[in-house]
Amino acid sequence: MTSQRTRERLISRLRDEGIENQQVLDAIRDTPRHLFVDEALAHRAYEDTALPIGFSQTISQPYIVARMTELALSLGVPGRLLEIGTGCGYQTAVLAQLVPRVFSVERIEPLLDRAIENLAQIGISNVVCRLADGKMGWEDRGPYNVILSAAAPEQVPAELLEQLAPEGMIIIPVGREGKQMLTVVQRKDDGKADARDYQSYEIEPVRFVPLLSGISR
Repeated sequence: MTSQRTRERLISRLRDEGIENQQVLDAIRDTPRHLFVDEALAHRAYEDTALPIGFSQTISQPYIVARMTELALSLGVPGRLLEIGTGCGYQTAVLAQLVPRVFSVERIEPLLDRAIENLAQIGISNVVCRLADGKMGWEDRGPYNVILSAAAPEQVPAELLEQLAPEGMIIIPVGREGKQMLTVVQRKDDGKADARDYQSYEIEPVRFVPLLSGISR
């Protein structure tokens, strides 16, 4: 169930669901998702579904990973990308194949440790991870061309907006459980000092774990 043929079936399904960026599809195909889930679930790794990874968290559905990654590349390759919610490192691994520098924060320390091991196992070396409260982002490493969140706040945190580079965008699920929308927020600047505007676009309904505050060791 982790064969190349199984991966190709997943890629075919993602195409049918509207994923068009070939680089994104190639990255999904090349990422060994079975290494990011518990061994007991490895036979389901290339199904287009979210799977549990412990600590009330999930590895995201491949379609959602592909969709958010496609959006991240929609304005060109971002030089600096911040991921909120490293999880087991699967989305991180996909992004790292397409973006020169990925910064990723995770609030659950055992998950972060696992993600770092997973990324090292498959030779990913252009990711910097940190144990941190995702709502606060990672100001010291900003500003970012893209901020991508794998957890849903009820409204976009102001701290994340402040860490966007000019013309940068946040890709984030927003809303309460059961009523979340994948949303893109783009920073628009008029050329004047400290003058900026944020334009928001709703993409599609989604289901994510909530974006929580604090750190869990």
